[in-house]
Amino acid sequence: MDDAVRAREEEGAGAAVTAARLERAAAGLGSEIVRFGRLVTAWRRSAKTDAGAADRVLLAKLVNNGDRRATDLAADALLDLSTVSRQVRSLVDRGLVERYPDPEDRRGTLLRATDAGHAAFGEYRRQRDSKLAAVLEPWPEEDREQLVRLMGRLNDDLEEARHVRPSSEPAECRDTAVKEKDAAA
Repeated sequence: MDDAVRAREEEGAGAAVTAARLERAAAGLGSEIVRFGRLVTAWRRSAKTDAGAADRVLLAKLVNNGDRRATDLAADALLDLSTVSRQVRSLVDRGLVERYPDPEDRRGTLLRATDAGHAAFGEYRRQRDSKLAAVLEPWPEEDREQLVRLMGRLNDDLEEARHVRPSSEPAECRDTAVKEKDAAA
């Protein structure tokens, strides 16, 4: 057997090992994401603030991203428009959000967080950050920083994957793109 044939066989075996490792990593991550989702749900139930998760999500989008139409707010929050409309009505009734005519299209309405909405969102964020700080306090600083970096990267990649059709691009090209993205971060 010549060296070129042996090299191709070894490369094929290496690719199979890499694919198996990737599948194990994906399965492990999938299990941890499910576990994380359940823990977050249980944590939110035990926190029982006056407002629900929808309040926090919608207020966060308005506070962080500025005024929006309800349709854009629903898309930004990854929620159904009927859910957002119902929740916005509640937020308006409680003085946390206000509606005003869209200056570019008077037929439309924009939503804006009020001062009370900004304050409520700030309180939600302070409560969340305080609880997370208590959980992360015993972790070494390097681990905390790495967790934030990797969670951000995972969120970015998941968001990008929502908007991209499955790729026919070879895996090694995608791996190179991920490494380049990570190096730029």
